[in-house]
Amino acid sequence: MTKEYSLVLFEDIEQKIFLIRGQRVMIDRDMADLYQVETKQLNRQVKRNRERFPAEFMFQLTTEEKEQLVTNWHRFKSLKHSTTRPYAFTEHGVAMLSSVLNNERAIHVNIQIIKTFIRLREIASTSRELSRKLKELELKYDAQFRLEPIPKTTLALERVSRKVPLLDSARRRDSDSGTAKCAKTKDFNKESFLCCLCALA
Repeated sequence: MTKEYSLVLFEDIEQKIFLIRGQRVMIDRDMADLYQVETKQLNRQVKRNRERFPAEFMFQLTTEEKEQLVTNWHRFKSLKHSTTRPYAFTEHGVAMLSSVLNNERAIHVNIQIIKTFIRLREIASTSRELSRKLKELELKYDAQFRLEPIPKTTLALERVSRKVPLLDSARRRDSDSGTAKCAKTKDFNKESFLCCLCALA
């Protein structure tokens, strides 16, 4: 018997879990399919034990929510022209279902469903933690390798130094004589030297 129930795989259950109103839920039709009972039978048992299913365990979909299911998932197409609005069960509601159905298969399937809910929570938690750590690393390395702006004077000197080697022999002689003339003046200083270099650019 256990082997039969184990055929309900994690992937099969995961595809039947929806995020509605900010909660992970399963629809009554999908639950009935997993339990291998009719949806009417499942809902009948729930109504007989309504006090066990408060709002945080179960809620009924709105017309708009039902239409979204029909539009996006082919297995709900039979609901298109139905006035019936499905019920959605949260993880707590799913756990309660096995007790009202009093069905051996429901008990075993429920264990796997609860494990799936737990696994999804762990995946979501791990994803959030990874996202947080990546953000911290980005901030850390942005601060560590932040590039400081290069002063304009440095850039000007670099441009001059790159151009000087490209001078031909005639210009080199002119530059040498020009620099010599500047050097002979009494007021020769750093600014004068820079002027000479800029004239060569």
